[in-house]
Amino acid sequence: MAFTTTSNYSGKSAGIYVSAALAQANSLEYLTMLENIKYKSNIQKMAGSGLVQNATCDFTDAGTLALTENVLTPKLLQINLDLCKKTLLDSWEAMQMRAGAGAPPPASFDDYVISYMGEIIANGVEASVWSGAAATAGQFEGFLTGTTGAFAQDGTVNTSTASAAYTAANIIANLQTLTADMATDISAVLRKEDLHIFMSPKTYALYVSAVSTLGYVNAYNMNGDYAPVFEGYRLAVCNGMPDNQLVAAEKSNLFFGTDLLSDQTRISLMDMAALDGSDNMRLVARYSGGVQIGIGADIVHQS
Repeated sequence: MAFTTTSNYSGKSAGIYVSAALAQANSLEYLTMLENIKYKSNIQKMAGSGLVQNATCDFTDAGTLALTENVLTPKLLQINLDLCKKTLLDSWEAMQMRAGAGAPPPASFDDYVISYMGEIIANGVEASVWSGAAATAGQFEGFLTGTTGAFAQDGTVNTSTASAAYTAANIIANLQTLTADMATDISAVLRKEDLHIFMSPKTYALYVSAVSTLGYVNAYNMNGDYAPVFEGYRLAVCNGMPDNQLVAAEKSNLFFGTDLLSDQTRISLMDMAALDGSDNMRLVARYSGGVQIGIGADIVHQS
């Protein structure tokens, strides 16, 4: 029996699917997301000095308020994919027939194909957030990218030097070096609720190994439900974060920008059967992404 599918979404309707795809990039859970950037967004930073004075009966101008800004310009990206429907149809039909507990299968083959494309989008965004290079096709500039990333371009991000490549034997010492530098360099935000220490899954695994060896609260093998923290600081384990690097920053100071409403945001599924008689389908997605920081002096980066 022939199976045909053709769906086109643009603007807000496509944005719903792109938003769901972006949600699969776990780093975005720990970033502030700006969703409706058509071209660019100015992230304003204010620094006040001597503003609070003793009360008088007169109006006397006092203090200074400096306003600067960083610009977040999302990069336009796309996916063009040509594949045989059978490649995904078999797995979708298997999900429809699967019995037992678990998440329900996608209601339609179209939804299943879009979810498949969503994983591609999420994986690409996750990698670019930290180490992407705008000069490379399919990537936007990341936070940690060499001399061109957001941290390097800002010029005021604090640095903390690791003693060596991370291992289970030295990860705690490196984390302690980071927290000591945090106390010195970003003391003003030290106990903010959204302050996190960002690390890769491998780095976190080394930390778990070290904690297990020490037997912290009987966690010799990290059995039980232990929140990911270090000396009271929350840990953000991000899939796209490079190994042997740590970042201490607030969620409200790291930004991801995209556009979920304009007509440039588009998802299309095109059945080629009526055009060339093949059993192929073409998948098209157009979306945007980019990152930027607010106040570089409130961030500590260890590498």
